[in-house]
Amino acid sequence: MTRALRMLAVVPFIACAAACATGSAERPKIGALAPAFSLETTAGKKAQLSDYAGKTLVLAFFPKAFTGGCTQEMKGYQATQPKFVEGDAQILGVSVDDLETQKKFAESLGLQFPLMSDPEGTAAKAYGVYGMMGLKLAARTTFVIDGTGHVVQIIEGKDAIDPASALEACPLHKKGT
Repeated sequence: MTRALRMLAVVPFIACAAACATGSAERPKIGALAPAFSLETTAGKKAQLSDYAGKTLVLAFFPKAFTGGCTQEMKGYQATQPKFVEGDAQILGVSVDDLETQKKFAESLGLQFPLMSDPEGTAAKAYGVYGMMGLKLAARTTFVIDGTGHVVQIIEGKDAIDPASALEACPLHKKGT
């Protein structure tokens, strides 16, 4: 077997090993049904995808509470929250932080929308965003999910800090503009 052929045989194994190490599923694509979740929130109850049937959901994964980019992102969502409400959209922030940390973070920013605690990374794994840089954190990724449970937009990395793209993707917001 030539060296090139051996390398071709090893590459899929390495890719599989990397995916298996994080336990993350493949990230849903635009148009796909969003994975179900059920997580505790800072509002004192569990939130599930099915709770938002008929409504647009903005699911904003962020790496860690009380960090610069995450604070900026959540402040941005808070500042534009009235526009999301006008468009019949619900914002949910989610990270692997425990519920007590999420409550303190939400309180410190005066957030008027819930944060979800995903300490085991269950939702982050289902959405394919767990294991950022090999760490047990969610990658900064926002999923806009329509009222039928389909992903209509995915915003990643630094682009996800500014909520403008998520707002523009909200179906009722589009009709109003």
